Amino acid sequence: MNIYFSPCPNDTFIFHAWVHGLIPDAPKLNVTYADIDITNKIVLSNDDNKPNILKISYAALPWALPEYALLPCGGALGRGCGPLLLTNKKESVEDPTSLSGKCVAVPSEKSTAYLLFRLWAAEHVQGGVGEIIVMPFHKIMPAVRDGKVDAGLVIHEARFTYPSYGLSMIVDLGDWWESDTDLPIPLGAIIAHKSLNLEAITSWIRASVQYAWKHPDASKDYVMTHAQEMSPEIAKAHINLYVNEFSANLGDKGYEAIHSLLNRAAEHELVPKLNLNQLK
Repeated sequence: MNIYFSPCPNDTFIFHAWVHGLIPDAPKLNVTYADIDITNKIVLSNDDNKPNILKISYAALPWALPEYALLPCGGALGRGCGPLLLTNKKESVEDPTSLSGKCVAVPSEKSTAYLLFRLWAAEHVQGGVGEIIVMPFHKIMPAVRDGKVDAGLVIHEARFTYPSYGLSMIVDLGDWWESDTDLPIPLGAIIAHKSLNLEAITSWIRASVQYAWKHPDASKDYVMTHAQEMSPEIAKAHINLYVNEFSANLGDKGYEAIHSLLNRAAEHELVPKLNLNQLK
């Protein structure tokens, strides 16, 4: 069974047990570690050889649903874990309008981070921002630091490390979303092709999550092998932030958050309109 997910600690932590044959009756996984921009583009492609299971941004979900089903586990939702908009210009931190006409780097055109940014900018940046440049998320902070872009939208462990680049935060889009909706932030979704046994796949992923929680040290070497030079402390903080109750079960609150985000985006004509029944 082919699966694509990122090399980030939350994904390797969650899937460690299944990848290493520790889940009874689960088939062997053929893993491709791919940046979220790559997996988002896969669901938009006309390729006939798409993976069986993959991790994508919730912002890309409306385009995936004709072929894929959203699984109720294994993804990333949460509180206090949203994307940050950063700059190296201290004087602009308190003034979002300073972004008007500016160049902003983002991790993917179909990322949840960029979708949240577009919703926020529509309310706060008069005249809109200027050029948007897509680049791998680990290259964004150096680009902001070096003045190659005016601001950068960052995700994952960057919320712990951006001060070391001498950067300042313009806005925490997670805080903005949560204060506006009182809902968790839907970041990454696990989807599986509709032709597969979705119930079985769900049970295997849940078992892998439960194994990870029961044996938190078992995945350390695997996580750090793929952690892109991240320190063990940062990797642990990353896992603690992104692997939570929603990783095991989206539940009503999780589905409400996903529907709220995509419905608001549809009102701005940023994504196709969905109803809640299409998500379950």
